[in-house]
Amino acid sequence: MVMPVPEDAFSEGLPDHEGASVQETFELFSALAPRGWRVELIEGEIYVVPPANGEHEEIVSELSGQVRDHDKGLGRYTGIGLSLPGATDAVRVIPDLVIAPKGSFDDQQEWHGPDPVLLVAEITSSSTARRDRVQKIRAYARAGIPVYLLIDREAGEAVVCSEPVGDDYTHKFIHKLGTLVPLRALRGLVLDTGAF
Repeated sequence: MVMPVPEDAFSEGLPDHEGASVQETFELFSALAPRGWRVELIEGEIYVVPPANGEHEEIVSELSGQVRDHDKGLGRYTGIGLSLPGATDAVRVIPDLVIAPKGSFDDQQEWHGPDPVLLVAEITSSSTARRDRVQKIRAYARAGIPVYLLIDREAGEAVVCSEPVGDDYTHKFIHKLGTLVPLRALRGLVLDTGAF
């Protein structure tokens, strides 16, 4: 038998946040999100993303390992929050993988500027694919991040976006997964997507 839940069961003891700004609501969601969940703010919209599945994490791990094997001076960061300039408001994202020189995020800050970032990578999932393909391209380009690598599992492609100008990248190269993908801006790394 299903018991009815009182209307105020989940709000009891919580402060009233009526009239809160998007930024304040984002801060609240971030504070309350369960461990492993990501809360992002992109173009004025708040997204709450559940933990990734195993296939997704295997790709992140393989990509991270190839970067490590190529250049030990590069840091490979998962779970790093980036604060990026937005069209109207600040953007807060937690990319699947951030590549920057080691020591770039050696502080206690929760959100970091994009200056040291050499590459961000996103691996699509059914809940994030549209944002990864559209809004995040704009956000990363606007921030001047040199390379955005999109591993699009649904399309079976690796998309390398480089040379940001304004809200977009001037160069976009599409490679089928299973092929070698050159990442010239990342110190000559050639990514083997056969393991994806």
